[in-house]
Amino acid sequence: MTVTTERRGRVLVVAIDREAKRNAIDQRVADGIEAALDLLEDDPELWVGVLTGTSTVFSAGTDLAAGLSPKGERGGEYGVIRRQRTKPLIAAVEGFALGGGFEIVLACDLVVASAAARFGLPEVKRGLMAICGGTFRAPRALPLNLAREMLLVGDPLPAERLYQVGVVNRLTEPGQALAGAVELAERICANGPVAVRASLAAVEHVVAADDEAGWAGTETGFAAIVASEDMKEGVAAFLAKRAPEWTGR
Repeated sequence: MTVTTERRGRVLVVAIDREAKRNAIDQRVADGIEAALDLLEDDPELWVGVLTGTSTVFSAGTDLAAGLSPKGERGGEYGVIRRQRTKPLIAAVEGFALGGGFEIVLACDLVVASAAARFGLPEVKRGLMAICGGTFRAPRALPLNLAREMLLVGDPLPAERLYQVGVVNRLTEPGQALAGAVELAERICANGPVAVRASLAAVEHVVAADDEAGWAGTETGFAAIVASEDMKEGVAAFLAKRAPEWTGR
């Protein structure tokens, strides 16, 4: 299995487990996340979800060898990016969360990260752009210029930096992100579940108001990239593990 689930009382832990591929997301992984988050949403005995990877990596993003951004019926990209959720979802991050992996983190409500974790949007290094919400969720979650740096430079940033600017809620010792996320989830479960869901919905009503414009801008940008020679070169170079030779066309 590439995605596992574990019930811890009213908390559902969902773990991406494809470590040989750095938890890169193909259709099987997306389907696994989709099914797990369907369970979280539909089971009244589950109140909070925790989404994590393995002990060494959260996710390196889309498995480019398998195609771009695999989707689920209810959750959209990766089974989570466009999901309409009523229950809180916490990301627990060890190691790298890159590209689509970081976009999954940005789709969650809270983030607990190991001090050794690193976050990045390296799509431009491959002639691509962040198409799973990163272009508008990163500027929403981070200071604008820091979001621009992540989107335009593509280098990863340490968890401490994202903790300083408020993207990461809790910073833990290496190996303790999942434990910290479950503890935070249990604290949420100690509160009134109706009140928690109503509060989450009220916040989402505000922050998601500009999503339609964000998706439209992403689609316009990606349409230009798809028509370019640079995209083909970037993907080919990545798969061949060589430096790309850009033409600007």
